[in-house]
Amino acid sequence: MRGAPPPVWVRVLPVVLLVGVSSATAVTPHARDLGFLLGAIPPLAVLSYGPLATAVLGSGVVAALNVPATHLNRPGNTDLLTIVFVAALSVFVSYVRSRRDAQLDAERAIGEAVQRAVMPLLPQRVGSVECTGFYRAAQDGTLVGGDFFDVRDGPYGVRAVMGDVRGHGLSAVATVVSLLGAFREAALDEPDLESVAARMDRRLAVDSAGVPDGELFATGVLLEFSADGRTVRVVGCGHPAPVLLHEEHALEVTVAPGPPLGLGLLGAEPPKEITVALGPGDRLFLASDGVWEARDDSDVFYPLPARLAALSGTGPATDLPGLVWQDLVRLRYEVRDDVSMLVLAPGSPDALN
Repeated sequence: MRGAPPPVWVRVLPVVLLVGVSSATAVTPHARDLGFLLGAIPPLAVLSYGPLATAVLGSGVVAALNVPATHLNRPGNTDLLTIVFVAALSVFVSYVRSRRDAQLDAERAIGEAVQRAVMPLLPQRVGSVECTGFYRAAQDGTLVGGDFFDVRDGPYGVRAVMGDVRGHGLSAVATVVSLLGAFREAALDEPDLESVAARMDRRLAVDSAGVPDGELFATGVLLEFSADGRTVRVVGCGHPAPVLLHEEHALEVTVAPGPPLGLGLLGAEPPKEITVALGPGDRLFLASDGVWEARDDSDVFYPLPARLAALSGTGPATDLPGLVWQDLVRLRYEVRDDVSMLVLAPGSPDALN
């Protein structure tokens, strides 16, 4: 995963200067005052080229100073030695930069592989449920932050989770790994969503023993789809509720409030599961705080349900997360946290045959 290449004008500037100054001075001796620009070519080449190309451009500068046709063939010995030194130093700097860039590219590739292992791309369908995910970490250069989601098929049906760990960036990745591991195991073992939430809560409670301030927690929402796709069971643990998309309407699901994960659900009132009826074509849209709490210039929150109602008829469900992100950018809402979105569209198993 390479960093962004320099702009085109930066890459062509050394060549343009060499050709332009040499041509101008060859046409008229009055342009030889421009010869000082040649000294900038080797350092500029370092920004875009490797050591070989930098050496070629540096050699071109020295050659231009010694060609009689350019009227620049009278440089003093000190000036010529200075240009040669600058060109040689530029080659060395370009070599060091190339080695450093290669090392950074290798580290980025390893980091990307590790982060993709934490949160692999969702398949287009899990069981009878179509899935579309969107993730954008708040910290530049990372693929995974404090948000997480996953969809798994198991003996109790298709189950999904979305959560938000306290904090964001690479410091939250270890907690994300623990929670996703706990969910993936519990989704296969536990017969109900409350027990899945309890397993995830226990995982965080154990992990928080090693946290200095002891405040390791995460919000979460869990879903379980019935085999026929007509109902979905939902358990909320301090996370924003799903939004039900029915035709061109968007309605926030009323979820029984529950405490965040990691605050000891085993010793308190467990979160209550609710059941929501689904009609043909209904979809569920889940989003993290990064979307719900985005603010405009007037410090007003992004009206997600209203915007979903306006956007849901403009394209297929698979495009909806991207449309919401474009809407946030277009309306100039400030996003202050990791952004994750998940669209789940259940279907009848018979329709898949």
